[in-house]
Amino acid sequence: MTDTKRIFQVTTILGTLFLIGLILYFLSQGYFTDSTKLQALLNQTGIFAPLLFILLQIFQVIIPIIPGGASSALGIVAFGPIVGFVYNYAGLVIGSILAFLLVKRYGKTFILKVCDQKTYDKYIGWLDKGKKFDRFFAAAIFFPCAPDDILCMIAGLTSMTLKKFSMIIILGKPLDSIKYLV
Repeated sequence: MTDTKRIFQVTTILGTLFLIGLILYFLSQGYFTDSTKLQALLNQTGIFAPLLFILLQIFQVIIPIIPGGASSALGIVAFGPIVGFVYNYAGLVIGSILAFLLVKRYGKTFILKVCDQKTYDKYIGWLDKGKKFDRFFAAAIFFPCAPDDILCMIAGLTSMTLKKFSMIIILGKPLDSIKYLV
């Protein structure tokens, strides 16, 4: 195992433990059961609360430290359904585009630093299907059930243009994000 992959794994474990600790702390303080307490906490951080949350969403797409569902649900609880949706959407779109661009630049090496070989092998076969990957990718992003982050990275290995990728993400991510509103 390379040092970089080990760093990503340790970071993922530490990030998950930190999130669990933070969730337990928030539960013990009543932040998840009393939205006024959570809003008061967020108001203390001012404009930095939305910025930090959007950065968290961007980061969790590129380096999956925490499950996307957990951070998206946190955005809805913290900021309300409409504003939380907007912040989730912004962070996920920006993160997806950055992940795509990082793989365009660094290739398979980058993907294998943030996911295991088994996951990579599970989806890489779609690249052999030519234009079918584009349709598969669009459908996977449109329907909120696929591992979007790894698929965004695999799309970076294709000849898909940034413009086409961005359009799929911009149009498909709202449906993926809306599941947290209900």
